Amino acid sequence: MGLILEVCVDSWEGLAQAVAGGADRIELCSALALGGLTPSVGLMAQAAACGLPVMAMIRPRAGDFRFAEPEARVMERDIAAARDAGLAGVVLGASRADGRLDIPILTRLVAAARGMDLTLHRCFDLCPDRAQALEQAVALGFRRILTSGGRVTAAEGQAELARLRRQAAGRIAIMPGAGVGPDSAPALAALGFVELHGSCAEDAPQSGPAVELGFAPAMARRTSAARIRALRAALD
Repeated sequence: MGLILEVCVDSWEGLAQAVAGGADRIELCSALALGGLTPSVGLMAQAAACGLPVMAMIRPRAGDFRFAEPEARVMERDIAAARDAGLAGVVLGASRADGRLDIPILTRLVAAARGMDLTLHRCFDLCPDRAQALEQAVALGFRRILTSGGRVTAAEGQAELARLRRQAAGRIAIMPGAGVGPDSAPALAALGFVELHGSCAEDAPQSGPAVELGFAPAMARRTSAARIRALRAALD
């Protein structure tokens, strides 16, 4: 199996850039500057026609991953929206106060997503015992874990990522993410990882009334087809 490059995007423009650049799979979000939130129903519907498998982030707000009962119900409905849009899968996560996986909520969310592809997101990096969390993810039925190995970047977490891959032993994919680019990706691929996750984004200065009135940031991050191609070239 060839290496799968997943690119996270939060707009129709970003989606078009990811497809043009040669991504293999899309993680569809809103608000990537906040770590990624649930995309709109309209964006889900448009993304379903892009020709690539699309995974919708299911995260109702910024901040931590501790979700109250009303938020869990919102997430169940958002999963239903992703299913109705025809998306391939969803990206989930929920934590307890101590950082451990919130098994009761995740069990509900996984049940709501039955039959869809499933990624456990980087709430995993907050777990105090990632070895235990990996086994729980397997038991819950996740297909992959998106993780930096508990570090700021995947390059810094390389040793832990390699350990997790050994523990997984083919039962669940370990997908390195966070700062993955042409400089770090070849070393990760050399360790045997077959799925990588990146934003492949570049800074884009913005100005004008929308920025002045607080409707847009002075510096945006935009998905770049050229950066995706550069990452691909580094892996070839």
